[in-house]
Amino acid sequence: MKRVLTLLRRGATADPCPPRRGGRRPRRRQPRRGVAIVLVLSALTILAVMLAEFQDETSAELGSALSQRDALKAEYAAKSSVNLSRLLIASEPTIRKALAPLFLLMKQGPPQIPVWEFADRVLGAFNDSEGNESFLSLAGVSISEGKNLGLDGAGFEIRIVDEDAKVNINTPARGDAFSQARLAAQLIGLLSGPQYDPMFSSRDADGQFSDRQAICGAIIDWTDPDQEAYVCDPHSGSAQQAGAEDSYYQLLKKPYPRKNAAFDSIEELRLVRGVGEDFWATFVDPDPSRPEKRVMTVWGQGKVNVNTANPQTVLAVICGAAVPGTPLCSDPAEALKFLTAFDLVKSFTAGAPLFGTPKAFISALKGKGMFGAALSALEMKPIQLLSDTETLKGITTESLVFSIYSTGYVKAGKRETRVRIHAVVDFRGAPPPGAAPGTM
Repeated sequence: MKRVLTLLRRGATADPCPPRRGGRRPRRRQPRRGVAIVLVLSALTILAVMLAEFQDETSAELGSALSQRDALKAEYAAKSSVNLSRLLIASEPTIRKALAPLFLLMKQGPPQIPVWEFADRVLGAFNDSEGNESFLSLAGVSISEGKNLGLDGAGFEIRIVDEDAKVNINTPARGDAFSQARLAAQLIGLLSGPQYDPMFSSRDADGQFSDRQAICGAIIDWTDPDQEAYVCDPHSGSAQQAGAEDSYYQLLKKPYPRKNAAFDSIEELRLVRGVGEDFWATFVDPDPSRPEKRVMTVWGQGKVNVNTANPQTVLAVICGAAVPGTPLCSDPAEALKFLTAFDLVKSFTAGAPLFGTPKAFISALKGKGMFGAALSALEMKPIQLLSDTETLKGITTESLVFSIYSTGYVKAGKRETRVRIHAVVDFRGAPPPGAAPGTM
């Protein structure tokens, strides 16, 4: 014992593995303390990956569910605005009747009130907070004073377009010569401006030359049920035929047959000979984001409402019915004067109809009334028509067919869900609100 203590004091160390009997020493154990932490980190990594994947799947499913929920709410908000718009348009005769005493001094009945042009503000009482403010600015009445008004959690944008304010390219589908002649006159009047000459003197998208009469005839031949080519010459005074309809569409690289039936949509017009991008942007749909600027339609009565039509369409109606050589239709400067006068007078009326009846429109072209006075002030001569009677058959001052463009939306944080609905409504023969069906 004393010897061991002496060795320790001198700095010696004892053998940790003293030899066993027989002279053999035991093997040392290897350190294993790092294995456990490696296993723990591996397990945590696997669990983190599984958790992240589970979270992604759950978030995607939740987002999909929320999107479907918001889409459903937006769809029904859009449908609600369509039904409200139908009610608003159907109520117009009642509103017109209430204004009848104001027109007694003028010895005429009240004209149709274009209530659809103010639909977004009138129907704001049934919309979200932004729509409520529009209604308040229009009527000066807060929706808090009413019941069951406003829309919680959703909203809608509404735009009603008067289809009777446009040139209806489906009228020849009726199969009568008068419908063909009416559309021919309107199309030739629309295309007649000399400023459009370069468009009709160059090759179209199919490499062919198509002048005004060729395109006009192609549109009519696409819809009319017969197999005879139509000659677009409204000033000829008699019906003309040019034999069988040509095989133009069969000679294309990808041939297709002529339909000989009504257009199903305005987009179908792109299949007609000569209707390229330039023609489309000039005479069909100048601004796709603003359907009220569209010039042509496949719905409507077939008559053009001269109160709601844009100046370009009204000019087309006039030039289609005026005698050949009318300066308004052959001189761009005269046409510009007319468009300026039309816009000027409409700005004075603040949305009120310019013409009480179609006859008032004919009188204005002859220099009578407020519009006629505006034309005279611009030193424009009265416009002479080929036939007042035939012109009256192609115009109207009351619209009955409308397109309702409604967009329902739901805003949730940074996410916004929108659903758009386009509905076409026809009020020809429709009973007033509250009347039983079949009473008219």
